[in-house]
Order: sequence, then structure tokens, then C-alpha cells
Amino acid sequence: MSRLVYVLNGPNLNLLGTREPEIYGSETLATVERQCLALAGDLALELRFHQSNREYELIDWIHEARGTAAGIVINPAAFTHTSVAILDALAAFEGPVIEVHMSNVHRREEFRRHSFVSGRAEGVIVGCGTQGYLFGLQRIARLIERT
Repeated sequence: MSRLVYVLNGPNLNLLGTREPEIYGSETLATVERQCLALAGDLALELRFHQSNREYELIDWIHEARGTAAGIVINPAAFTHTSVAILDALAAFEGPVIEVHMSNVHRREEFRRHSFVSGRAEGVIVGCGTQGYLFGLQRIARLIERT
């Protein structure tokens, strides 16, 4: 069985470490990727780590994951609240999906409290900073083992 996991990141996450560090912290996306790759090795997972500011590119990666990946960890960022298209792409993916948000979206603006993606996700991790990605990978590994 495949142990490939896609870690997908939505818009503006390329600015981690410099964009609103009081909300998102000072770690860069490159640091998050390194941490995820290290943990993936411990969990015997293979990773594909991607970031895009373009909705269609995230959808293309979700489609690419169909039939090859065991799971997806996704931080859709602002697309969380707007993208039925990402929800539909995830619905066509057969493996587990974990949604991650670094900030606690429930303590922020009202519009951030609704997620289209949550309706498809097996789990949602919010407010744990970049550590949420590691929690997401641990959960995906557990879910993969159950199948």
C-alpha cells in the first residue's frame, strides 16, 4: 500500500515568517517542510510538499494524488472559506484528509469560522501553529495503518 502523503498549502503561506508573525509565528514554510520531511521519515511516509497561491494548482495536485497517495494534509488558507472547487476535488480523493490551520480560526473574524474543506476532512487541527502539520502527519499515518 502507498505511504505517499501530499502536504498542500494555499495562498500566502509562502510568506510565513514575515507575514503577520504575531498570528502565524516566525517559522518559514521551508522550515515547516524540513520538519515534516524529518517526521515523515520516522513514520515511514513519503511526502510531496507543495504551496500555491493559485486555486487551480491546488486542485491539480489533489487530482494528481488520486490513485497514488494514501492521504492529504492540507492548509487551504483563505481558500478554506471560499472554495467549493477544492472541496469537490477532495471529495473525489479516496484517502483520508486532514485540514490544518496554524491560527485558531474560531478566535478570529467571523468569516474564518466556516470551512468548506472541513466537510470532507477526517480531522481538523487549528491553533497549534506549525506543529499542527506534524499532528496532521501523525494522524494520517494512523489512519493509513487502519486501512
